[in-house]
Amino acid sequence: MPRDLDAPVDETPEDDDRVVVAVVRSGGIAGIRRRWQVEPPRPETRVWIGLIERCPWDAPRETDAGADRYVWSIRVRMPQEQRERELADSELQGAWRELVDAVREADSARRSPDASTGSATERTGP
Repeated sequence: MPRDLDAPVDETPEDDDRVVVAVVRSGGIAGIRRRWQVEPPRPETRVWIGLIERCPWDAPRETDAGADRYVWSIRVRMPQEQRERELADSELQGAWRELVDAVREADSARRSPDASTGSATERTGP
């Protein structure tokens, strides 16, 4: 079962190598929030850590997201650290776009009754 990033974490040795990535998109004209999350299996953690580490976590932030634009909140729990970043829609490019797209795709596949057909039971939008 996927772990909620807001829930307390048991400090057990088996959890030391877990990775959890949550993405929340809010805003837009309707102000609807969408959420995607992935907790990859242990054999895939290196790939996900690579995606996470390519993102410019410490880059200066845009100050004006603009009216009715999406805002992306990305929260990551990795072994030894947690990271958080809020991005304006215009900042969602390059490594950020790759990470968000990977999380959305993995979450959609997890929700799908048959991931091989590409038809998810819950559509998450663009």
